[in-house]
Amino acid sequence: MELVKHSEHDEALANTIKALATVELPRQFSALVRGLAAFDNLIIIAYHGEHRPTVLYREFTDPVVYLPMDNQYLGGAYLLDPFYHEHLKGDVRGVRRLMDVAPDHFRRTHYYNNYYKQTTLLDEVAVFATITNNITLTACFGRDRSSGSSFGKREIQALRRHEMSLSALLETHWRDYRCQDAAGASSEPLEKRLREALEQEHGIRLSPRQAEVALFILRGHSSLAIGLHLEVSTQTVKVFRRQLYAKCNISSQAELFALLMPLFARLTAHG
Repeated sequence: MELVKHSEHDEALANTIKALATVELPRQFSALVRGLAAFDNLIIIAYHGEHRPTVLYREFTDPVVYLPMDNQYLGGAYLLDPFYHEHLKGDVRGVRRLMDVAPDHFRRTHYYNNYYKQTTLLDEVAVFATITNNITLTACFGRDRSSGSSFGKREIQALRRHEMSLSALLETHWRDYRCQDAAGASSEPLEKRLREALEQEHGIRLSPRQAEVALFILRGHSSLAIGLHLEVSTQTVKVFRRQLYAKCNISSQAELFALLMPLFARLTAHG
């Protein structure tokens, strides 16, 4: 039985290699991964710096999974996504499971409860590939309400056993990929652009540290985790949070999300 499985995987790998540099590659890559782990949906996304990502391929069992993608995710919600933050680390390859790289309070965020749950996704695993210093590809394999269950331990182990070859296939196929839209986009850090937009549109002047804390909160970091990132005490983080909420005249993370999300959409519109 194990020999048959190895033979099937070898054949799927051969078909994927033959499909490199052709339009068939995504479909063959999907079939290759399906032999390692059953999934309900697949989306291949190119991230370019902090600019708006590009969807290169998608397939699904239930179309509802990608309904919020074009307007909400690409419209700015990606800035709060754990996989996007893996990309920002640079030179990322291999397999990552969403909940393994998500911040400690990710499931409490407005992003998770108001965007992510709409997709009906229950679990996500991504193969990362680095194209240039600034461009990362992710092939995200999801389990949603179609199957109604998460990936099993053996499936995750199977993906991790083959993670470098999976990354190499994506890198080879898309080695010449470049994003035209990002060429004229602002190279200013998001935190700086956000501060400028808040002042212009709402007359709210945040310090760089307050803006940083706002982004950490929305991404799902606890005060303890924010303190570790910023190398300050938890008490200091709580002071920054109080100052932030007072300046914005809000009292909850939901209000912070409602204030900043429209700004994210505009900040990434040309990226």
